[in-house]
Amino acid sequence: MKSITRFDLQYAHRFYGFRGEAQYLHGHTGTLTIEVEDGINQGVNMVFPCNEIKKTAWAILQNFDHATILREDDPLLPVILEVYEKQGIKNGAPQNTMKGEAFKTDLAVAYPDSRIVVTKETMTVEGMIKIVYDLLKDKLNIAKITFKSGDNTASEEYNITKTIDRCPLCGIALTSEGICTKCGYRKN
Repeated sequence: MKSITRFDLQYAHRFYGFRGEAQYLHGHTGTLTIEVEDGINQGVNMVFPCNEIKKTAWAILQNFDHATILREDDPLLPVILEVYEKQGIKNGAPQNTMKGEAFKTDLAVAYPDSRIVVTKETMTVEGMIKIVYDLLKDKLNIAKITFKSGDNTASEEYNITKTIDRCPLCGIALTSEGICTKCGYRKN
């Protein structure tokens, strides 16, 4: 069975080197849907609490919300960083409260203080799915990710190869020591 959670992300990007309207910096509201698959947790009668899926995923995904997402070789990137430096916001500002956990993978690097994500490839709906899966595959049993942005939608399905040991009282993943970080349950 699957638990399905949806996220709305506001972001700006452009397709550097692309010939068409998307070569210009522009914004989107993107809708990301994550489907998590597992057996029904008998203690709480659910696959995985959707609010916990949101909490786990949002810790990473908020880096993409109200962010500028540019390819690493885009000449706009150093210009934006220079402007942010002059404004005094390159390394953060008191108003920048929606920062996610910084990350660095082969596909993308998040700079939460600057609200910038730098990608290896052009940020398409397909690219977003690859990045999100790479960031969350070890935290959630992701069966499917769908991303819709503007008129574009892509989807990818994944084979579940592991089970996540979860708390019988609240359904969230247990630590490697068998402890629930939410309610304190300890597995025998």
